[in-house]
Amino acid sequence: MTSESQELRKVGLKVTLPRVKIYQILELAEETDHWSAEDIYKQLINQGEDIGLATVYRVLTQFEAAGLVVRHRFEGDHSVFELASEDNHDHMVCVKTGAVKEFNDPILNARIEEIAQQHGFEITGRTVHLYGISHK
Repeated sequence: MTSESQELRKVGLKVTLPRVKIYQILELAEETDHWSAEDIYKQLINQGEDIGLATVYRVLTQFEAAGLVVRHRFEGDHSVFELASEDNHDHMVCVKTGAVKEFNDPILNARIEEIAQQHGFEITGRTVHLYGISHK
């Protein structure tokens, strides 16, 4: 049994070809890759897969509900997906190209925890998005 099949079964999803193929694309992504449903659809087309865009959206929504992926919604209703992970990281979004860069700052992480503690707040999730223009 493949690791993709095991992950799908672990969260109670039936193993289907579209689910396995989409999970594989997300699993092979570089740490800094954040893909939209359209990006994933284009990759499937390039691989010769006959999986429609509506199916990609449906599978990603199922993955999100099962906790396999995290959807990041940026300004302009732009959503990208990445496999769920335990690490704290944040995102910078280029307002010209829509490119997303991931960053992790231990000082920022510590400060967020301090602020939460000062207010008697337990953090169960967080989102930090920085918007600007990328020069790289």
